[in-house]
Amino acid sequence: MRAVERVDGSLKFVGQQRWQPLTRIYSGLDHGLQDVSCGLSHSAERDKKYLFVGPALFTIRYHLIARADDPVTINNWDDVRKLEPDGIVLANRGFAGVTMLENAGIRQIDAGAASPQLNVQKLLAKRGRLFFHRGPGLQAILNRTGFGDKVRILPAEMAASPLYFVAGKHVDAATIDHLRAALLVLERSGELDRIARSWE
Repeated sequence: MRAVERVDGSLKFVGQQRWQPLTRIYSGLDHGLQDVSCGLSHSAERDKKYLFVGPALFTIRYHLIARADDPVTINNWDDVRKLEPDGIVLANRGFAGVTMLENAGIRQIDAGAASPQLNVQKLLAKRGRLFFHRGPGLQAILNRTGFGDKVRILPAEMAASPLYFVAGKHVDAATIDHLRAALLVLERSGELDRIARSWE
């Protein structure tokens, strides 16, 4: 958001330092209380309700995390489904990962915790077999929990999704055009890639 503001001084963002669950973001966009959100992926429902402003900011990649002492090997979603009934997959409440798990046919999902810290603790307490989360910066996220050495990121990339700025349909066309033009400048200059790499 700061990079966009530097490119186009007519655009100003406020409120982004206050974390919101997806449901609150959607509600704000739906009711005109929030103009944009930075970093949402396409879905059939969102495509009907919001304006996706390209280019894509970066791509998030989802992996499964296991306890370091668990020899489990996962290559695809079939391997996860074969773990049932001992295959509870933990995910963060209110994040798109829950829907991804459901769409992959995973029946044993525990999305009761709202943070990676709590889910890693649940994983170590054997209240789940795997934890589904996204990067970039996944190892750094795990390290911040204080238990990064007690878990391991499984190598298979389970899903990938490009993220975009999304605007409510109440936002005027001129503002959307300014945002799109600023993002194109950042893409062409390599700044979008630099920002994405900074999360690794």
